[in-house]
Formats: sequence, structure tokens, C-alpha cells
Amino acid sequence: MEIVIITGLSGAGKSKAASFLEDMGFYIVDNMPAAMILKFAEFCITSNGRYDRVALVYDVRTSSNFSELFDVLDQLQKMKCTCHTLFLEAAPEILIQRYKESRRLHPLMSGGTSLEEVVGRERELLQPVRERADYLIDTSNLSTGKLRGELLHLFDTQGRKGGMSVNVISFGYKYGIPMEADLVMDVRFLPNPFYVESLRHKTGLDQDVYDYVFSFEQTGELMKHLEELISFALPLYAEEGKTVLVIAIGCTGGHHRSVAVARTLAEYIGRLGYQVSENHRDMTRG
Repeated sequence: MEIVIITGLSGAGKSKAASFLEDMGFYIVDNMPAAMILKFAEFCITSNGRYDRVALVYDVRTSSNFSELFDVLDQLQKMKCTCHTLFLEAAPEILIQRYKESRRLHPLMSGGTSLEEVVGRERELLQPVRERADYLIDTSNLSTGKLRGELLHLFDTQGRKGGMSVNVISFGYKYGIPMEADLVMDVRFLPNPFYVESLRHKTGLDQDVYDYVFSFEQTGELMKHLEELISFALPLYAEEGKTVLVIAIGCTGGHHRSVAVARTLAEYIGRLGYQVSENHRDMTRG
């Protein structure tokens, strides 16, 4: 069983981190007291794998004395749980700016204390937790995508590169470009099997149509350049934090050329190690 304790300064991005870990398959519990963590861990261990990856958000809302948390962490190690503590922080001026923009109250605000004072006080309170943390992330200058990328690097064990999945769609221009497409490639310059009587009523998934499309030198050249572009761009999209990339390949009707090229491109992307799906939107239309 794997447990991640998400802690750190208020306003540093703990909620965002929890949502990203949830996308990675973690079961999220917010604001759980230390006294309940061991009981919860015991329940998860007996759940037959249903809760084998858990992330718990723990901060000053839960306790101002963290010795109990440290005792719990020691107990979890004895229970042979894989347990990591993730500490998120940011510069004081950044935290103050975020609170002003969100118009939310800091959890330590009371009476006439200023936001600057409570931000400083929280930093002092959490210093022992920071010192014990396994991972530290300063979110002062991190975009949402970059934060997600950091968490994927630390906690993604699903074997997907950067946690990004790729959807390759073939389509026909006569029916419009897919609205969800991130990258669009027009292959209408390739020789068209539609004009070969024996191939007209088949699709790019049929071997004889596929062989016809790839019998031309320009198709091989196209795939060479497409593969170079894809192998260059996909790691950068993943690093930026993109979760799903949609690549659309279009020909006139979406039956022949786009289908054959999309099929080949999807196979190539799969060989690169990405989770890939293939969808031929217009193949059965018309």
C-alpha cells in the first residue's frame, strides 16, 4: 500500500496537488486528523487493493502540534506501508498575493492579525514537518502544468510517459475538422484509393487499401516527417502537463488515406511508450 501525506503552507497548492494525484489513481482524503490515519490505513490494507494508493492532505487545519503525525508516520513504516511526505511551499509574498486574489481567509487568521503575520507564523509551525518531508516543491513560479509534471515525475507508476495519453483521429474534411483536435494534418495530397474501383468501397483498415496508400514514395516521406515531429513534440507536451493530446488526420471523406495514416501513426506512438487510442470518426459515413 502506498500513502502520500500532502502537507505544506496554506496557499501553496495542496488542493491542486491532491487533484492531480487523484488523476493518477490515488484515493484522496482531505483534513484527516493524525489519530485517524492508522485506522484508515488498516481499513485500506484489508480492502483487497481497492485503496492501495492513498493521498492524505494534512496541515495546520488539522493540528498545530505535529509530534502525533511523526508517530503515525513511524507506525506506518512498521506496517510496511510505502509512505512519503510531500511538502509544498511558496515565497511569503506569493502566498499573500494568492490569498488576496482568492479573497479566502487564511486558516490561522483571527482577531486583528495581519495576513503577513499568519503566513510567517504558519511557516514557523510547519518547519519540523518541512525538515522531515521526503519531497519539497516550491510552487512560487510553477504553472499548474509544471506542478502536475513534477508530481507525475515523483508518483506516476503507470508506465505512461508523463501521464499523457494520445488520441489519433481520422476524419473527412467534408464533415468538418474535429473540434477537440490539438494537431491537424491534411493528407489530401496523397493518391486517393477512391478512384480505384476495387478499393472505393473499402477503408484504410483493409490491407489492400493500406498497401495502396503506402505504395507511394510520398507517403513514406510523409510518415518520416510526421514521426520526427511527433517524437520531438510529445515529450514537450507531457512536460508542460498536458493530459490528453488529440492528433487529427484528415482526407476528403475520411475513409481511406486518413485512416491508413492514422493507424500507422498510432502504432508508432504506441511504440514510443505512450498510451494511445485510435478513432476513425467518419470511416463508416457516406
